[in-house]
Amino acid sequence: QAQLVVSGRGLVQPGGSLRLSCAASGSSFSIYAMGWYRQAPGKQRELVAAIISGGSINYADSVKGRCTISRDNAKNTVYLQMNSLKPVDTAVYYCNAEVPLEGEVWGQGTLVTVSS
Repeated sequence: QAQLVVSGRGLVQPGGSLRLSCAASGSSFSIYAMGWYRQAPGKQRELVAAIISGGSINYADSVKGRCTISRDNAKNTVYLQMNSLKPVDTAVYYCNAEVPLEGEVWGQGTLVTVSS
């Protein structure tokens, strides 16, 4: 079973930047897609950004222009660079991977707080 390990800061000031990393291990298959989700208080988990193996990228409208997702296939790692962060970006962020024969795999949640 594939596992995802997330790392990154948990606190940032409004207007600041933060990069999250997610490394996949334990799978012998090429990962089809990786992405980032978040869940804010009182809200459902929502897609932030996703990247497909072929290079196609999707962003949520709320983060377009402020977030960049990238993937290092050799390291099986996906990154989320977030800029111009706002208090509404405060949420628990999750890494997700779509793995052949296993389906979706989720990493642990990491709390990102945007506050002064």
